[in-house]
Order: sequence, then structure tokens, then C-alpha cells
Amino acid sequence: MTKQEKADDIHRILEELYPTVPVPLDHVDPYTLLVAVLLSAQCTDVRVNKVTPALWALADEPRLMMEQPVEDIRAIIRPCGLSPTKSAAIKELSRILVEDYGGEVPQDWAALESLPGVGHKTASVVMSQAFGVPAFPVDTHIHRLAYRWGLTTGKNVVKTEKDLKRLFPEESWNKLHLQIIFFGREYCPARGHRMKTCPICGPYGRRSLLNKEQ
Repeated sequence: MTKQEKADDIHRILEELYPTVPVPLDHVDPYTLLVAVLLSAQCTDVRVNKVTPALWALADEPRLMMEQPVEDIRAIIRPCGLSPTKSAAIKELSRILVEDYGGEVPQDWAALESLPGVGHKTASVVMSQAFGVPAFPVDTHIHRLAYRWGLTTGKNVVKTEKDLKRLFPEESWNKLHLQIIFFGREYCPARGHRMKTCPICGPYGRRSLLNKEQ
């Protein structure tokens, strides 16, 4: 079985299991999605979704957020971890959005990635989920699964993103990265993985030289 054949089968399995997928982070517009994704760094989506209602009650748009004391933002988002860095980034990116972009989140890769606290993965999520631009956000979880499934030999998320973009059609990227996240949580966790019953690793885990057991 070639790597492309494996990718095609994995795509088919994910489509069967997750024909529709919601965005895991609660949000109402590009700005709240941007902030939620920033908060999700080294934090679970579940915890972020518990924290953001209080944050939106404080300020749910850039102009209001830039006016808040950073200490007040930090107090709310503390459960997400890295609160000193994240709170400063949220306040500063809000100021930049107001002063440079009319209070709107820019639909532009370079502009997004230049914002405080916003890296390529965060920009990819916003571009794909807020604006519908084809992107393949790769975090450590997707990187782990792609390596486990033999879809990449990359040692970092940059190489993994390139490999996945080559294997899957562009029109599938925005949905597929969410399908992989949901599949990983339900069937293919880092710990306690039951290979024999995993819909993907069961058929391929022991037969493909491209796949390494984790």
C-alpha cells in the first residue's frame, strides 16, 4: 500500500465517521475565534470554552478589550495557563486591530501572523474556520497522528503540514484537520490507545512499513 493509498483510505474513514464537524472552540465571529485559539495554546478546548464566557462578558470586541487592564484579562484567563503572556498578547493585538485594521480581523496571512501571540497554526485556524480559506492547521496532536499513521516522517509540524497538504485535496483541508482532531480524541489517543479496535491503526498499523507503533 502506498502512502497516497493509505491517505485516501484514511480520508474515507474520517468522512464516514465524521460527515459533519463543529469547530471545537466556542466563538461568534473572527475576533472571538482568534482569541479563543490563542488561549488554546497548551490548554484544552474544554477549558478554553469554560473561560471565554467570562472574558466575552468583560469585552467581546477589540475596542473594548484594548481598554481593559491587562490584570483583569489575566485574572479571567488564568486557568488556561501562560496567563501573563496571553493576556498581554490579547490586549496588544486588540489595540493593533483597532488602530491598523479598523477593528476587524484581517483576512491576510502575513497580517495575522504579525499579531502578538499569533503563530502560523493560529492564523491557519482563523483563515480556515473564520474565512473559509483553504488551510491545514497542524498542532502537536495532528502531528502525532500523522506520524503514527505513516503519513509523514517529519520531525516538526512544518514538515507534517507540507506532507498532509500533498496527500489530501485542498478542498478537504478545512474539514479534515477537525476530523483528525475528533478521531484522535475518540479512537487514537496518545495514551491508552487500543490499536486492534482503532478504525485506522487496526487495518494498517502492523502491515505498513511506513507506520511506526507509538
